[in-house]
Amino acid sequence: MKTIAAIATPHAAGGIAVVRVSGPKALSIAGACFRSVSGKQPAEMEGYTCTYGTFCTPDGKELDDGILTVFRAPHSYTGEDVAELSCHGGLYVTGQLLEALLAAGAAPAEPGEFTKRAFLSGKMTLTQAEAVMDVIGAAGQRELSFARAQQNGALFRRVQQISQGLVRSLGDLAAWADYPEDEIPAVTPESLEASLRPVVTQLEETLATYTYGRILRSGVSAVIVGKPNVGKSTLFNLLSGCNRSIVTEIAGTTRDVVEEEIRLGNVTLRLWDTAGLRETQDIIEQMGVQIAEERLRQADLILAVFDTARPLDADDRRMMEQLPAQQPVIAIANKSDQTARLDLEQLQKRFSYVIPMTAKDGDGLEALRQAVEQLFYTEQVTPELGIVSNARQKQCLEQAKEQIQLALDALAQGELLDAVTVLLEEAADSLLSLTGERVSEAVVDDVFSRFCVGK
Repeated sequence: MKTIAAIATPHAAGGIAVVRVSGPKALSIAGACFRSVSGKQPAEMEGYTCTYGTFCTPDGKELDDGILTVFRAPHSYTGEDVAELSCHGGLYVTGQLLEALLAAGAAPAEPGEFTKRAFLSGKMTLTQAEAVMDVIGAAGQRELSFARAQQNGALFRRVQQISQGLVRSLGDLAAWADYPEDEIPAVTPESLEASLRPVVTQLEETLATYTYGRILRSGVSAVIVGKPNVGKSTLFNLLSGCNRSIVTEIAGTTRDVVEEEIRLGNVTLRLWDTAGLRETQDIIEQMGVQIAEERLRQADLILAVFDTARPLDADDRRMMEQLPAQQPVIAIANKSDQTARLDLEQLQKRFSYVIPMTAKDGDGLEALRQAVEQLFYTEQVTPELGIVSNARQKQCLEQAKEQIQLALDALAQGELLDAVTVLLEEAADSLLSLTGERVSEAVVDDVFSRFCVGK
């Protein structure tokens, strides 16, 4: 296996940077680019020890001074010999140190290759490996708690518990088929169905965590909509904390979608400010309206903005008719500091959440935070339960559920138990694919391709 190297810290200037080397020749390659003040070579060092010295090119040109740390297989992150070179955090010097290691025989690491090797070495399950990027991307304490729980095996244990029920049924079928003359209780369609129904229920309960898991991982996609000049861009700027959207009295100022990731209380919002929804002859504005309508269908949350100083008109009603019935909507009665001409009761009959606001002054922001948390901050879902956080995991669970449902249908139709066994084995394979206990190389490559280089 080749020895790989990559910069493990962000590509930016900082106090220190770390270049990581892993593989069978990690210590000899690191030794070609390091001169310890003690004269000791990395290959002579024990694991979990470090030494100070000078980093250099293989031909002896000095680059920087710093610390080299050695981790011995199998007690390292990857399960291989690992050397970590900590130098000053300049972009140029870090790049030169990596080039030196590559010249000494290392190969550039691919995205996620260090963690991929940790998985292949049995240091972690596939779901635990996926949680590594969730930890890196956590935007708050709750997200970090769930990511850490995943990294500690919460979902793996939950799926294993489901698998055990399925494996028991497969074991009963195998024993009864292989040893018909022994005194083994016969497997009847009724007894098999009774053992499989709880498995289906567990799969459904686990699948139900996907929406919350996706939101924890990626945030809530929230779109601000409304007719022109109701204060959408002012609200966007208030939430983002800066003047990202141009605010004028001219209708149709916003033509394109402006995006920002913001934190509102305990919820991360991927916020979109859109063009005002109205009938227009302006070709460019029409394109902006079409984009706004598309984002409206994609969003997890809709912030529908109305002008308190104006009664509902045809553009307001047209916008309300476009709101998808399945998405949660928070109606915001903006400019509430002005004389009210908007009938709030009309909004309250239509929407569960109606919040008076003055976006230019920040009034009503706390009420908006509370409404968003009521919709998306679920205290009943706790980290140790194990949640589904990505589409791959969801697909594996759906495949398992589908195969078990087909097996139940086959039982009801009087099919032979051999056919039922095949379906249940496919369901078990799907669960093993989820955890990584039985998974193809293509799936592994796809999972780790989404990682950053150096992790």
